[in-house]
Amino acid sequence: MAALSEAPGLLVGTGWADYGLVDSGHGRKLERYGSYRFIRPEPQAMWAPRLPDWDAHGEFVPGSDEDGGGRWRFDREVPRDGWPLTWTDVRFTASCTPFRHLGFFPDMAPVWDWMGGQLAGKPAAQTLNLFGYTGVGTLALSAHGPVTHVDASKKSVAQARENAQLAGLADRPVRWIVDDAAKFAAREVRRGRRYDGIILDPPKFGRGPEGEVWRLEEHLPGLVADCGRLLDADSRYLFLTVYAVRMSSLAIAGLLAEALAHLPGRIEHGDLAVREDPAGAAIGRLLPTAIFARWTNCG
Repeated sequence: MAALSEAPGLLVGTGWADYGLVDSGHGRKLERYGSYRFIRPEPQAMWAPRLPDWDAHGEFVPGSDEDGGGRWRFDREVPRDGWPLTWTDVRFTASCTPFRHLGFFPDMAPVWDWMGGQLAGKPAAQTLNLFGYTGVGTLALSAHGPVTHVDASKKSVAQARENAQLAGLADRPVRWIVDDAAKFAAREVRRGRRYDGIILDPPKFGRGPEGEVWRLEEHLPGLVADCGRLLDADSRYLFLTVYAVRMSSLAIAGLLAEALAHLPGRIEHGDLAVREDPAGAAIGRLLPTAIFARWTNCG
């Protein structure tokens, strides 16, 4: 039975050549994406910014309701079709999307590193990426074996395929699937499939390709239960991230503990965070971005 660690932890990402958290505060954050800088809302940045002025190419101005909306405002020219960035050996396109994102989630970089470490020494590992978005994590995982990439958005999956071409990784063993994540996982259970690793990065609310409605608090328990049935004692991990909801990491860790009670290993939980570029300080501040829970098979 997987042991649940009660004490929360931190999984911290830092900047790299093509990305960095420059500064944060007063409910916003300033980030660099290659040669461009952008300001986006960040409610958890409750402190004051360290820099007196933020020089940015554009800013996402949120709508009046907390559930979304808003628009980009640009002060300087930005390529509307996107521009290439690189993380390790994965090359992909960043762009200013209508949903305030830039086409990938940089705070996931330490998660991709961690999952790669869990698969070390296991050739041809089978992994499942649910809510795979534009495929940066999928391409990173494909270095360890076949990946099944699932997202309900045809546009996101098409972008993921384009990123694979851009990175020169189109020959990697990836199944690109447009489908509702919960329905796909349930079918995989009926097919008797198993995976060595599963990553879940679900939204708070979404719709499947046939109009299926996804509500995190309502549908996550069933999806996690099915993911538990796709893992066995030889599997390596399950990693779950949750954004923008009023729940604790201990709550989602408890959900994993229930679904994975038949497996050995351990369950940990805590905050994902990004460290600011030092900007003259000895060490940059930590900006929390999401909560996580993960199961690891200790063997």
